Amino acid sequence: MTRPLAIFDIDGTLVDSRASIFQAATEAARALGLQEPEYDRVRRIVGLSLPHALRVLEPDLTPDELDRFTAAFRASFNRMFEAGHEEPLYPGAMELLRRLAGDGWRLSLATGQNRRGVARNLARQGWAELFVSSHCAEDGPGKPDPTMLKAALSAAACESHHAIMIGDTAHDITMAINAGVRPQGVAWGFHTVEEQIAAGAPHVAVDFPDLESALERFAAREIA
Repeated sequence: MTRPLAIFDIDGTLVDSRASIFQAATEAARALGLQEPEYDRVRRIVGLSLPHALRVLEPDLTPDELDRFTAAFRASFNRMFEAGHEEPLYPGAMELLRRLAGDGWRLSLATGQNRRGVARNLARQGWAELFVSSHCAEDGPGKPDPTMLKAALSAAACESHHAIMIGDTAHDITMAINAGVRPQGVAWGFHTVEEQIAAGAPHVAVDFPDLESALERFAAREIA
């Protein structure tokens, strides 16, 4: 049986970036003299392209202040990685990717990160050879616009109904629906199960074995 295309988000789905994103948002707020944001506010913006996300986080900033906020956020991330920080993969993520690739699945990435962040992740051991393509907000409109998923479908020569988008946010779910791709939520990232279901997710996996089962059901067309 020809396996379909599995398109993965990165932050909150494969990579546990909760601490680093919150730290960067906190340090950027300090740099501009803003009140430090609560984690619950920060987690809601993850998945959007960075300028869009930070505009949602601090809607009253002027364009110049938003530019400085965005630059401060990126500078915080750069300091972390220059100091040797590496965001950990969620336990079970690499094993699932390898099993899917070994079973003939085509894999792709669709993330709100910039191209530099994508390159950093593709430099992880064993990652580069796993993915047919990678797509990010710098390539065009960010989530929930379907552009990234349409590009992934084109790169894999795959029709939308043969693809499934795996992500942890309502932005991922909405993007999948906008592209005619099946949405698949995961419960361990930034948005709650309830937020993903409200966005239209028919199923939110509670752990990686549950996700693997959902993907196998999709491949076998046991899910409508």
